[in-house]
Amino acid sequence: MIHVNEPLLIGNEKKYLNECIDSGWISSEGPFVKRFESEFALTVGRKHAVAVSNGTAAIDIAVEALGIKKGDEVVMPSFTIISCVNYLAKIGAIPVLIDSDPITWNMDVNQIENKITSKTKAIMVVHIYGLPVEMDLILDLAKKYKLKVIEDAAEMHGQTYKGKNCGSFGDISTFSFYPNKHITTGEGGMVVTNDPYLATKCSELRNLCFKANQPRFVHEDLGWNYRMTNMQAAIGVAQLERLDKIVKIKRKIGKAYIDGLKNLTCLQLPIEETGYADNIYWVFGIVLKDNVPFDAKEAMKKLADLGIACRPFFWGMHEQPILKKMGYFKGESYPVCENISRRGFYIPSGLALTDEQINTVIKKVHEVFDEYC
Repeated sequence: MIHVNEPLLIGNEKKYLNECIDSGWISSEGPFVKRFESEFALTVGRKHAVAVSNGTAAIDIAVEALGIKKGDEVVMPSFTIISCVNYLAKIGAIPVLIDSDPITWNMDVNQIENKITSKTKAIMVVHIYGLPVEMDLILDLAKKYKLKVIEDAAEMHGQTYKGKNCGSFGDISTFSFYPNKHITTGEGGMVVTNDPYLATKCSELRNLCFKANQPRFVHEDLGWNYRMTNMQAAIGVAQLERLDKIVKIKRKIGKAYIDGLKNLTCLQLPIEETGYADNIYWVFGIVLKDNVPFDAKEAMKKLADLGIACRPFFWGMHEQPILKKMGYFKGESYPVCENISRRGFYIPSGLALTDEQINTVIKKVHEVFDEYC
């Protein structure tokens, strides 16, 4: 089986982990945490970075730090991971959904303004699968309506929008370091911002709201234990050192798949570039066109039988059973999201893929789809 993702740990990961073990600094108090934060902030072009336990934690903290409360509306895509709506639903905020652009699979920015009301407090941007959201209109709308921007750049390590780093656009931006991300710490995340107040607030929230100017174990607010360990940060530092090479590997994989699959006209492949970014191919997604007589679930089964592991696309927030049970999104439909959720999947895209494995994947995809294309 060729797996969907296998991380590439060929830099200083072992060396830095051994430093943690030899020094005894394995918890969140260790020096690699601050080093990772400062180096990551510099890489992204931010003044402040706060390392946390995972990408979901980063979003939770970002929402709380911005003061979003029950009844507040947050405009966001339906096509995303449930992490983005998780904390909003828990506090009784109202996610206001936007359908996807059928070409980039990102939120359709032209639909946003019509969804803004007097209750809207923020726009949550989620860059999807390798291409950034078109940010100019979103930033203009945020300024016009005095809205905050939360930028989920979990899949965008090393990506840019018009030459500016993804993760540098929001009032607050978040990253994930799950093993399938360009930079991994096993689990882990980062919150980045230029606002010193938000940075301090995020630092407190990730650490049970301990405050520097108060006696220890005396708390005025509630937070989480969302700390990153020194060992995770050590791996992150090593990964960050290789970011430029990692991006080149991802784009090489993407180009190989484009070249090998472009003749399969029954498949919608990722676009290679837009006017504002070149695809970074966090994953290599495929959407089945209408002339393929089965859906993504069946396609993935056929490929799995041939030794190729795949994963489905995100399932739209408006179709999530738990959110519908909670009373969200009654009668709402987002046809592009619904189509790509049912007919989209991605093939092996991990950094450790060999040329031989890529060629095998291409061959097996042809075996499944040649007769329909």
